[in-house]
Amino acid sequence: MRRRSLLAGLALPVLAACTAREPERRRVRIATGSPTGVYHAVGTALAGLIRRELPNTEATVLTTAASAANVQLVSTGGAEVGFTQADILTGEQPSALARVYDDLLHLVVRADSSVTALGDLRGKRVSVGARGSGTVVTVDRLLAVARMAGTGLIRRRELSLDDSLAALTAREIDAFFFSGGLPVTGVQQLGSDAPIRLVGLAEWAPALRQTYSDVYEVRDVPTSAYHVPAVATIAVPNLLVVPGSLPEATAYDLTRLLLERRAVLAAAHPAAERLDIRSAIATSPVPLHPGAARYYRSVKA
Repeated sequence: MRRRSLLAGLALPVLAACTAREPERRRVRIATGSPTGVYHAVGTALAGLIRRELPNTEATVLTTAASAANVQLVSTGGAEVGFTQADILTGEQPSALARVYDDLLHLVVRADSSVTALGDLRGKRVSVGARGSGTVVTVDRLLAVARMAGTGLIRRRELSLDDSLAALTAREIDAFFFSGGLPVTGVQQLGSDAPIRLVGLAEWAPALRQTYSDVYEVRDVPTSAYHVPAVATIAVPNLLVVPGSLPEATAYDLTRLLLERRAVLAAAHPAAERLDIRSAIATSPVPLHPGAARYYRSVKA
């Protein structure tokens, strides 16, 4: 009898081990943008960090049209994380992990172009960005405050960054807009293949702020970015957003990786060098996710 009791006692830990649940695997899908854009570079580096440093977490990168498409994916359950410009968000939309860096609105023309100001685009063939991108939102607002949004004022095309680069090279368009962190790899490559210029847009920032949102700022594109004359242009904060329903522990872990492994992200693209805790918490117009807020409080403590 005693022997049977001892055997039964030994069996209990084995039974418990067999019935214990395996740690639940987490899935993190990161909505980015063009393969040659900043979103994709930083998102790919972040996915690599997640796979290496977060146990039981699967990370994948989604190539998208960028900001508006990313917000839609996050809002509808198609992605857990998305990069987006702040100007397309409202407080009713997803929570944020961090303000990552600022997107600068590029207006790119060939060096021999007659376009030297926004108004010179009248009658020209212009790509305003891919449908579903934050670039389209910002450009549509810019054209509206400049009274250039009417039908036929520009010969409008909606092309991705890659298609815009090819079309400008082939002289199929006269100019293109793109909003991205400095430097945009595709614009760098274009400048090495064909002489280009950037057109300054800073004079329109006050009208954009007054009409649409106070997120719009003015930033310089230095000569060092593309080896062309420096210009001042419109800047928009760039956020990393997540669903409000994302588990707090996951949001905490992702925010920790963003801030503590910034050097890895910056190696993927220099725009990530601008990520720091003081600016990261400035995610207006959307609130910080509670998990992200907990991380920032823990660092301050």
